[in-house]
Amino acid sequence: MAGLGVARAVGFVAPALLLVGVFLVFPALWTLYIGVTDYQLTGPAAAAPSAVGLDNFAAVLDDALFTNSLWLTALFVLGSAVVGQNALGFALAWLLRRVRPWLRRTTEGLVLLAWILPGPVVAYLWFAVLSRDGGTLGLLLDDPTTAWLVQYPMVSLVVFNVWRGTAFSMLLYTSALAAVPPSQLETARLVGANGWQAVRDVVFPHIRGHVLTNTLLISLWTANDFTPFLLTAGGPNHESEVLPVLIYRQALEGGRLGYASAMSSLLLVGNLVVALVYLRLLRRRA
Repeated sequence: MAGLGVARAVGFVAPALLLVGVFLVFPALWTLYIGVTDYQLTGPAAAAPSAVGLDNFAAVLDDALFTNSLWLTALFVLGSAVVGQNALGFALAWLLRRVRPWLRRTTEGLVLLAWILPGPVVAYLWFAVLSRDGGTLGLLLDDPTTAWLVQYPMVSLVVFNVWRGTAFSMLLYTSALAAVPPSQLETARLVGANGWQAVRDVVFPHIRGHVLTNTLLISLWTANDFTPFLLTAGGPNHESEVLPVLIYRQALEGGRLGYASAMSSLLLVGNLVVALVYLRLLRRRA
């Protein structure tokens, strides 16, 4: 305990543990509890919910809307986080290593700006870009009649999330690349390795742990991201209704809190499974 003694050490961490318990552990346990009840937002079941066991979970697994949302969430995470943010973040970090400092700082600032802006502000900006009624993209392409958010909802969400979330990957890879020995890159260049060969044979072995950590974090963040609701509200016809949006609509629009909590519990289990897989891969790397 670094010489503090057990009592003092516990006293130092107690405020953090209290916050974690109140804002993370308790809501998770409460979600699991009401997931096995018929808890409603209003009505008699709101005042006196009754236990239904695993009926909610069975109904969720048999729900076509849940299956559709699960598939869309997987596409959203794979396209915008695992591939999009990872690739673009690394590309920016790699290309900005040797540019002039003012250009690097300007580029990093612009990328960070997209990340730190509030979600509603970013969603409004992209809605203005993709809107059919005078949207910026339609005017640039001389095609003002295309409703991008209606005709290509998931593609629009993937591009939006890549644009917004790349900053974290860029910062993490920038830090990781600083730890790669320059002598090894110079040796690779002298023996005739091209850029891709140097990245594959020299850089990736050094930053593999960072790649796994980054992929884990951005995957979990994307799987639980509610921002798509601000752009498409899950439409049209459930074509962009990822799991957080479906849970919101079932809980607050439909009033089925118990049913929505069962969905949330399944999403939580999915997050834990993904986290355990990544942690296992990290241990193998170590």
